[in-house]
Amino acid sequence: MLTISTTNEPATDLGFLLHKHPDRVQEFEQSFGVARVLYPEADEKRCTAALLLEVDPIQLARSRGRTTPDYALGQYVNDRPYAASSLLAVALAQVFRTARSGRCDNLPVLAATPIPLTITLPALPCRGGPELARRLFEPMGWTVDAQPIALDPTFPEWGDSRYVRLTIEGTVRLADALNHLYVLLPVLDDAKHYWVASDEVDKLIRAGEGWLADHPAKSLITRRFLRHRSELTRSALERLAEIGDDVDQTFDPPVEEEPEHDEAQVTVPLNTLRRKAVVRTLEEVGAQTVIDLGCGSGQLVAALLDNPMFTKVTGVDVSTRALSLAARRLHLDRLPDRRRERLDLFQSSLTYTDDRFGDYDAAVLMEVIEHVDPPRLNALERVVFGAARPGHVIVTTPNCEYNIRYEGLVGMRHTDHRFEWDRSEFRSWATQIADRYGYTVRFQPVGDDDPEVGPPTQMAVFAQGGSSE
Repeated sequence: MLTISTTNEPATDLGFLLHKHPDRVQEFEQSFGVARVLYPEADEKRCTAALLLEVDPIQLARSRGRTTPDYALGQYVNDRPYAASSLLAVALAQVFRTARSGRCDNLPVLAATPIPLTITLPALPCRGGPELARRLFEPMGWTVDAQPIALDPTFPEWGDSRYVRLTIEGTVRLADALNHLYVLLPVLDDAKHYWVASDEVDKLIRAGEGWLADHPAKSLITRRFLRHRSELTRSALERLAEIGDDVDQTFDPPVEEEPEHDEAQVTVPLNTLRRKAVVRTLEEVGAQTVIDLGCGSGQLVAALLDNPMFTKVTGVDVSTRALSLAARRLHLDRLPDRRRERLDLFQSSLTYTDDRFGDYDAAVLMEVIEHVDPPRLNALERVVFGAARPGHVIVTTPNCEYNIRYEGLVGMRHTDHRFEWDRSEFRSWATQIADRYGYTVRFQPVGDDDPEVGPPTQMAVFAQGGSSE
C-alpha cells in the first residue's frame, strides 16, 4: 500500500490530477493480483488517495520464471504480498499512467505546479537501510522519515529487519512524485519480479526525465533499476550524459551490501568532456565575458566562475525551473560578493531578440539547437549571429551517426530532441550560418572520435572574420 496526501486547497483536486474520482473505489486487474484506488479522506482541506495492491501468490508464481530474483522456494515463501516492491511500482505506473505524464486537461496549470505532498509506504524493503532512503529521496527536495521495522519487537536483541516505514514530504509536482516512486521502489528493494530487457533503459530515461541526470546517486539507481546488467547500465548512463550538461556523470561506488557489483572501469563521461572542451576553447580564443545560452541547471556557468579568466559569466534559459536549479547549484543565496559580481542569471527565449544578449566576447550553445523546432532555427540564428553578434560562438550538438554505439537506443538520444544531425548536416548548417552572418567556422570532435561513425558530440567554433577550417 501507498498513500498520497495533499493540503493544497481545494485538496479534492487531487482526484483530477490522478484521474481517479474520490467518491469511487476503482479496481485494476494486474497479472499478479488486483490494484485498488480509494480515498480514505477527501475534503477541501486535505485529501488522501490510497493505492492498495492485493497480490495473489498463485498468480505471482505462475507469472514468474527462473530468471526472477528469488525463484525456487521464493515462489512459495516471499514478502511480495506484504511489502512494497516492483509489483507496486508496476501497478502504480499502470493505474496512474496519465498522471505520470503530467497531463490534466481539467487543471493543466495545477498539473504543472509543485504542490505539498505527503507519501507514506508502511512496509518498504530497503537494502541499505534508512540512510539509503534518505540518500535517494532527499536530493529531489523531499523531507524523509524512514523508520526501521524491528524483526520482532518481543526480541529487540534480534535487531532491525530490512524493512522501513517510509514517509516523504515535499512541495513537488505530482507527476514527478509518481515517477520518483516508480523508479526508486525497485531500487530500494534491489529486486524486480520480471526479466529486464533493453526496453527498461527507455523506461528509466523517460521516468527519470528532469531529475535522474542530476541525482548524485544516479549510478546506483541505474544499476539497481536495471538489475545490475552492466551493458544496460552503461548504455543508460551514456544516454543520461547526453540529456544535457546537468551533472558530472560518474560511476558512484556501490554501497556496502553489494560489493560484487562494483564497476571495474571508471570512464570520463561525455558531458564532462564536452564541458571541458568548451571551457578550453573559450580560453584559447581569449574570451573574458561569456553568455551561456540555454544554461540548464548551470554546470557550465559554475565551471566558468571557477576560472578567474572569465570576468563576466551569464546564464540564460527559457525555463524558470532550470534557472532555479542553477541558482541552487551555484549557492546564489550565499555566494561571495566578488564571485556574485561576475554572475548574472535571467530568463529569456533564444528565438526572440533580447538586448541583454549583446556585448559578450563569446556565446555558448551547448546541446541546445537540437531542442529547437527546425522552423524556429532561423529565428535563433538571427538572434545569436545577427543581433547579439558575439566575437565567438561555440555550438555543440549530438552526432547521430554515433547513436549505433548506444546499446538499446531506439530513435533519438532524448525525448525532447527535435532532430539530430550527422556530421555532414552539421557542417553544412554551420558553414551556411558563417557565410550568411560574416563568421568563420572550424570543427572539432568531442569524445572518442570513432573512425567509422565519428565522435559522439560535434563542436563548431565560430569567429568573426578570418578564414574557415
